[in-house]
Amino acid sequence: MTAGPDEEQSGLTDLARGLSAPKGFVDASLAAPVPGTIRLLGGIPAPEALPGEAIGRASAQLWQDPDAVIASLQYSPARGSEALRDWIAKREGVDPSRIVVTNGGMHGLALSVLTVVERGATVAVDDPVFPGFLWALEVATTRILPVPVVADGFDVEHLARRLADGARIAAAYTVPDFHNPAQVSLSAPKRQALVELAERYGFYVIIDDPYRELRFGGQDQGVAVFHQSDRAIHVNTFTKTLGPGWRVGWLVLPDHLVDPVIRLRNRLDVHTSSVTQAIVERLLTDDPQCFDRIVRGATALYQVRAGVLIDALQEQLPGAFDIVAPEGGLFLWPRLTDDAVDPAALFRRAAAHGVVYQPGEFFAADPRGRSSVRHLRLSYSDRTPEELREAVRRLALAF
Repeated sequence: MTAGPDEEQSGLTDLARGLSAPKGFVDASLAAPVPGTIRLLGGIPAPEALPGEAIGRASAQLWQDPDAVIASLQYSPARGSEALRDWIAKREGVDPSRIVVTNGGMHGLALSVLTVVERGATVAVDDPVFPGFLWALEVATTRILPVPVVADGFDVEHLARRLADGARIAAAYTVPDFHNPAQVSLSAPKRQALVELAERYGFYVIIDDPYRELRFGGQDQGVAVFHQSDRAIHVNTFTKTLGPGWRVGWLVLPDHLVDPVIRLRNRLDVHTSSVTQAIVERLLTDDPQCFDRIVRGATALYQVRAGVLIDALQEQLPGAFDIVAPEGGLFLWPRLTDDAVDPAALFRRAAAHGVVYQPGEFFAADPRGRSSVRHLRLSYSDRTPEELREAVRRLALAF
């Protein structure tokens, strides 16, 4: 499945040639030149959305149960605790035997790559792409085939043309719901088409879905098509709903990949923390409505913040950006409309005025392309409405 030299000349990209750090990119996470800088950087859950009190109750209940305490301090199965896998499986609509609990979403991505991507093989990826997947991918390969992300998600027709022309891939990676960074969702017809393409050409689809629960508009495009295919690996996590500190996520695997993933885990981390699994399990199962209440509260909060950010941009910088209102997730992906505005210079001026964000260039899968460079990724999730309005005021000064 390794790509040949002719494929390299026809659009395949090698990460070793500089994708890990796009040329000219200034790490926005380090750009805080003035006191009180407002950071619109990461997909960080709002503190108000995290279920601190409910977690405290679940934890207290665990420590008051001597038998449960001892069990949680012992080893647990590599697949994950039975009750937690049962809860996840019911929510995903699959048999619990297909669930493997992971140490968060990145761990799920790394396990997926190590299981189905041969060393040196080529993997099709979103363009723009979540850079964390490229880091996970480097454990197996640095060869990628960038696929544009368009208004309805991963451009499956583009990939189909590349495959028809002779490109061969081990896997295709995409974020189907509220894409990071492009905020769009993969349409239901494209989900079906992508799975059919994988089955026809024999590659795997790695579905990275951490934002799926955070829908506040539009129509759910569904995940059943992924679960019905033996060529799809569905990666999810509690990071964006219960909090990233848990490091608890899961894989929905085709039956034939469960044992290979378990064998791999037994050579790496053995299992996810028994203590954290026990607390999360109690949180989810003692009150069957708890998780849905958490999600409803979070999505309502993010809907308000997304609206505040969009309104502020349109009021203070009218016409400066093309903006599509998100239907969920944590990010806005506005595009600069004036070609005379230099995105790199704007970023530096914005940082000097006390607001930082991720420049679109950071997410370019193909450094030769220009599709992302005029975009800004603005995270609204962990900023208050007042902070968002002030951030836009500072951004306007940078103009």
